[in-house]
Amino acid sequence: MTRMNPLVLDGSTVKLRLMAERSQSVDPVHVDWLRFTVQRRNGADMGDIDALWAEPPEGFYENSTNPEFIMWSTLRQIRELPAEHHTAATQAADLGREVVECLGAEFNLNPQVLKGHDFYKHRLAITRGGVEVGWVGFLASGDSPRQTAQSATLHVNLFGAACTFGQTGWRDKLADLIDQREGVVTRADLALDFFDGLPGGMAGVVAEYEAGLMDVRGARPAYDQVGRWLESAPCSRSFYFGSKQAGKQTNVYEKGDQLYGPDARDPWIRIELRYGNKLRVIPSDILRRPGDFFAGASDWHADKLGQFPELVPQPVPQQKRLQWETVEAEVSRVVRWARETAGPAIAALARFMPESGFLDFAHCRTVPGRLQRFTESDLRGAFNRLFIPVSDCPSLVAG
Repeated sequence: MTRMNPLVLDGSTVKLRLMAERSQSVDPVHVDWLRFTVQRRNGADMGDIDALWAEPPEGFYENSTNPEFIMWSTLRQIRELPAEHHTAATQAADLGREVVECLGAEFNLNPQVLKGHDFYKHRLAITRGGVEVGWVGFLASGDSPRQTAQSATLHVNLFGAACTFGQTGWRDKLADLIDQREGVVTRADLALDFFDGLPGGMAGVVAEYEAGLMDVRGARPAYDQVGRWLESAPCSRSFYFGSKQAGKQTNVYEKGDQLYGPDARDPWIRIELRYGNKLRVIPSDILRRPGDFFAGASDWHADKLGQFPELVPQPVPQQKRLQWETVEAEVSRVVRWARETAGPAIAALARFMPESGFLDFAHCRTVPGRLQRFTESDLRGAFNRLFIPVSDCPSLVAG
């Protein structure tokens, strides 16, 4: 008996899942990657430390897959960390549990505390079938000022496999969670699949670029080509246009070649739009209405969705660099003053003032005079940019 190639099996599973998702949704665009950050003060239950020393749930065994037992196992692993890491770790576990609940019963939070990624010191893996498909990062791997700020955050990174196999409705549930935690979406990949091929093929995409159809406000985006374009039987081709640095880049590529191998000659082409928050504020609604945000990227993107006229283009505009730099500079000065001048006083208030009094103090609606010329949206965006993970600002990492 001929054994089926595992590559083909995996590719077919992904395709069937995506086709089922499209048939069940009025939105043809698939969310294929998601990253978001929450401030630890908004991230999880602060009072969970006592659970580190709790007894295992009654009636469960070491090999149990019950979520309650998995959470107990996670907390038991956290107990082995230095005491000063316990609060952040239990917050990460709580956030991870909530993300898993959004994704569905096929997903678990791995109990083991692993080495972190992207400048986070630790991570908790989100798994499906024992394979890591995402993670929750906590605490920083260094002590630079920017990484110290990163320690005040929790970061969730969900790979394509998590997004593909999440239960029906996972995007709306996760968007609600992000809103509840006042989170910041730092990356969202939106994919439009042409399972039977894109009219004109990859050569047609290049021709459209050369004709100026991808231009935005009269400017032609940068481009790059990857793969085998010149052979008599070209394959595995990708055409990139846009800029990661500006927070919007599109990759048109031969998805069938990626999943099945070039010899299969599968016609599947994917248009994948990646939004990043370097110079953009990405709303949580991108999860609820991915098609609208795909259509809002440019006239070219909207044209590719022409067969879905009910979509309403929703752009994620690039912020003006000068305005962004000005408000962030002013916010940085306020943060630096608070840390260097008022830090001991603020720490004393947080430590000794009754909780009700401190909350009243913290919810003062008056902002310093130097910040009063900016809108609340400007200020919230600037504070979020100052405290996003280092890995989401590559130019700052390099600098």
